[in-house]
Amino acid sequence: MKLVEQLTDWRRDFHRFPEQGFLEMRTASIVASILYDLGFHLKMGKEVMNVDECMGKPDLKITSEHAKWAKENGADEKFLPFFTEGYTGIVATLDTQLPGPTIAFRFDMDALPIKESDSSEHLPTQLGFRSIAEGTMHACGHDAHTAIGLGLATLLAGNKEQLTGVFKLIFQPAEEGTRGAKAMARAGVADGIDYFIASHIGTGVPQHHFVAANNGFLATSKLNITFKGTAAHAGSEPEKGKNALLAAATAALNMHAICRHSGGDSRINVGELHAGSGRNVVANHASLIAETRGETSEINDYMKEQAHNIVAGAALMYGVEYSIDTVGEAISCKCSEALANKLATIAEQHPFIEHVVPISDNNAGSEDATYFLEAVQQQGGQATYCIFGTDLAAGHHHECFDINENTLLPAVEILFAAAKDIAKHDE
Repeated sequence: MKLVEQLTDWRRDFHRFPEQGFLEMRTASIVASILYDLGFHLKMGKEVMNVDECMGKPDLKITSEHAKWAKENGADEKFLPFFTEGYTGIVATLDTQLPGPTIAFRFDMDALPIKESDSSEHLPTQLGFRSIAEGTMHACGHDAHTAIGLGLATLLAGNKEQLTGVFKLIFQPAEEGTRGAKAMARAGVADGIDYFIASHIGTGVPQHHFVAANNGFLATSKLNITFKGTAAHAGSEPEKGKNALLAAATAALNMHAICRHSGGDSRINVGELHAGSGRNVVANHASLIAETRGETSEINDYMKEQAHNIVAGAALMYGVEYSIDTVGEAISCKCSEALANKLATIAEQHPFIEHVVPISDNNAGSEDATYFLEAVQQQGGQATYCIFGTDLAAGHHHECFDINENTLLPAVEILFAAAKDIAKHDE
């Protein structure tokens, strides 16, 4: 099978069987099997993930139930046991045994908690690769990223005799919610890497365009906040209650009133508030799901600290208990200009690319690959985050999201060209 056809098949298979963060068991087992057959050395699961740094990981019941789902839906049973506890990261290494740098590429694998459109106009529905997992969907392109990673592995393995140095492919779980990269970085996955490239497809970049370095990612913290009060009859004995709902409402309103930081952009959002059990009951429980963001890690830390202070104050006002769990986090980090310029030059030579942006500072949300970028740069290496533009059927995280699959092969070829060029000129 031609590589362009194989890329499409891989991408559509992953799209049809999407898995959310730390549950990418079917996906990871298939990825591991393909990489093993290509001759890569594999480290998997807890070998490449710091258990204590896994944020927002599903509980044991959800994890074990999904392991059964993965087995029933085509997981590779040789490799599935490495991932059934929900530690689904993979690091695949190809060592040419010749002197040269260590070059790494990161690919995320997880899907989103979104019900995919079943409209007859939606291409995955028309062609039969719409998600079979109701309520879970690849609505951000990570199915394409995983396929691109396997395509790059195919070219590296097939041209090993032309290469020097060491190549590492990092397949990361739980990018959504910024939960998975920190666990891999803290496990030492970035140790010894001289050059690191993360990539994404789409993000508003047009088809035939390429961004060699995206510097616009905001640092972020994802917060799950709970208030515990005391229930009471709202009509006969309201004074005996401790109202968790009012504490949560007070916290939500005041978090949105946090003074913004003069050092750069800052964000805060309370996305969900759930509380109470009845019309005539003083609410004894409430929960908030919120996030902070900042143009720098320092600004995000400021927003997070202010949010903590407000929650503590609201709890004190209403005499309730509270807890705050950080279930996702990412830092800010700037790309290495030298590597970005090298990547831009390589992309300009590809016939698919019509326009190259060497460095962009446009805000693109948040991304936990910044943990890898920082780790590589701190040890003297270079790192960048690039974007392959593509036509989108709808925006990211939308039920009708879909990509132009013509972007897959050029993305693989550009990353492979970068691998060859970097290794050649760093000997």
